[in-house]
Amino acid sequence: MSRVLYTGCCGFPCARRKYYEYFKVVELQNTFYELPSTEWALNLRSEAPGDFVFTVKAWQVITHPSTSPTWSRMKRRVEGSLENYGYLKPTRENLNALEKTLGVARALKSEFIVLQTPGSMPYSGESVKWVSEFFESARSLLRGGEVLGWEPRGDWLRAPELGSILERYGVVHVVDIFRNRPLYKHQGILYVRLHGIGPGEVNYSYVYTEKDLVELKARILQEDFQVAFVLFNNVKMLNNALEFKKLLETEKGLTVF
Repeated sequence: MSRVLYTGCCGFPCARRKYYEYFKVVELQNTFYELPSTEWALNLRSEAPGDFVFTVKAWQVITHPSTSPTWSRMKRRVEGSLENYGYLKPTRENLNALEKTLGVARALKSEFIVLQTPGSMPYSGESVKWVSEFFESARSLLRGGEVLGWEPRGDWLRAPELGSILERYGVVHVVDIFRNRPLYKHQGILYVRLHGIGPGEVNYSYVYTEKDLVELKARILQEDFQVAFVLFNNVKMLNNALEFKKLLETEKGLTVF
């Protein structure tokens, strides 16, 4: 049985019409900074080819506290207590924000939502409890068959409970595969976000070489998956994604989009 791999970019690095000619998937980034309207999502869905796949980076208020510098890019006011936002806390505010994110995702016919938590998110017995409660509560909101993915950073990357939490609540472990291997793939989904090679957790200015892309291919193909998403998130992501797609096209047993 052929495995399926989608490759593309985190955000549109060129005109959308041209992007649709190159790729069959994009991870939307504006949904993180300022959650758009359902009308905007419906318009975007209608302009894209019918077989084009949108994945959605969840609204930042769910994952990042109000002290995060990324909040400065938001114009809308949020409801409730600012202290109850971010870090996947099982609060009414966070769960309401997740429900709004899911509404936008459904308008896009998107079935995958990425939750990316910052390195500042505390790891402790208390946070293990609240993250578990968040994902337990989130289950009841996934009425359209959506799948959640979590890309933790900081201390949570090495949390001994991480794998069991992901598996218990059916959450895909989103990784940069040059830095970490996934601990759990829900429904056979492998989801990779590539942030550049180098020190630290991200290096957006990095340009992947041909050697890097060959290594990336090897790392992806050694994973057990049914559907893989490989999204580049670096300055030269358009070129790198096109180069990687070309590298994969002759691979037997793999359907590449």
